[in-house]
Formats: sequence, structure tokens, C-alpha cells
Amino acid sequence: MRKVLIIGVGAGDPEHVTVQAINAMNAVDVFFVLDKGEAAAELTEARKALVERYVTRPGSRTVVIADPPRDRAAADYTGAVEDWRDERARRLGAAFAHELGPDGVGGILAWGDPALYDGTIRVLDAIGGVEYEVVPGISSVQILTARHRVTLNRVAGPVHITTGRRLAAEWPAGCDDVVVMLDAGLSCRRYRDEPIDIYWGAYLGTPDEILRHGRLGEVLDEIEAVRAEARARKGWIMDTYLLRRLKS
Repeated sequence: MRKVLIIGVGAGDPEHVTVQAINAMNAVDVFFVLDKGEAAAELTEARKALVERYVTRPGSRTVVIADPPRDRAAADYTGAVEDWRDERARRLGAAFAHELGPDGVGGILAWGDPALYDGTIRVLDAIGGVEYEVVPGISSVQILTARHRVTLNRVAGPVHITTGRRLAAEWPAGCDDVVVMLDAGLSCRRYRDEPIDIYWGAYLGTPDEILRHGRLGEVLDEIEAVRAEARARKGWIMDTYLLRRLKS
């Protein structure tokens, strides 16, 4: 039976790829890459570079698949995501059937950790009929806190991980430490006048890494400017941040 390995490869630093991930990569016959187009070509090349660096077994190859477009402005956001995921599943399923032999091993390199705001596991579930395993990776959240030399949680305190869309609607109840991912518009500006510290990072684990931290109201304008310039220059951005409400 065909088998697919979903391999977490960290947020960008090749040295964050685990030994388990390297062993998994060397068991792969065909790597499948969902290409997001010219704007994110750097990400596709980075995946290929990881394969060239760590795969020593002969005969493996890479198949690039055009990632389907996604309607990010749809009124039914959840429905749009589901439609996009279904089309991803259709394209990947067709590629598996065409490129993998009956006992072949496919590989998908997932940025960060496949279990944290990555849709690959759900896509493989949607395909059906394909056995798969998941190899964990170092997430951007881990790199963020390491770079800023802070702990993710405070003593005996909870941590809430959410999206920019949800943060724009409301602050998570009962939690003073909030990690925000997938935030295209820095929704934290809603809270800029509150006693909150921010620890922000973009392109974490790469040579282009950018870090900023401080009281939210004091550094937000700088973060917005730096973020806009970086996105315009590179054509894409991946960032995340930790908000820490100060206790009275």
C-alpha cells in the first residue's frame, strides 16, 4: 500500500531539522511540493534545498504541484478554507496515484510542526485510502520564544494559541498570554492602549529573520512599517507573535 510521510522540517533553519525527520526524508521515493507561485518561489526552493542537503539515498525525486488558489476575502471563511483543502486533496491524490507505485513512499515537507496550523494532516484524511505517518518538527512558536529568551507560559499559567481573525473579534477569556498566528493585518492593534508586551518575529529561523519586542503601544508602528517593507521586498511574509498582558 502506498504510504506518505508528513515531515515537519522547522521554520526555516536547516539545522532545526531533526534526526527523525532526516531519517524519514531518506525513506521517501517521491517528494510532493505544493507550489504557491512566483511570490512564494523561495519556499519551494527552500524545500528542495533541504532534500539536496539531507537526502543521501539515490533515486528519490521531487514532483511540484500547483497549489490551488484560495479566496481569503470570502464571506464564508470556513467554507472557503474547506473548498481550498478539498481541491488540494484532489490534486495531491491524483499525483499520488500517478507518481507513486503500489508500495511507494511519498513525502511532504511541512513547515514548522504539522500539528500546529498546518492543513496537511486534514488534506491526507480527505484523500482517503493512503496510509500516512507524521514526523513532528520545531514550530515557529518555539523559535520565537527562544529568540526572545522568554518562556511561553508564566508560572502555572495557561497559554492560548489563536489566529489574527479570532483576536480581532475578542481577547481570549481567562488568559493573559496569547500566541497569534496567521495574522495578515496585525489585529493586535486593537489592544495597543492596554498594558501588553509583544514579542514579534518574522521569517523565523532564516537569514532574513526580524525580531521586535516591547510595550505594544510603543513598538506597534515600527512593527507595522518593518513588516510592510519586508513583505513588499520579498513578496511574502510568515510571522507570529506572543502577547503578554501585564499583571497589576
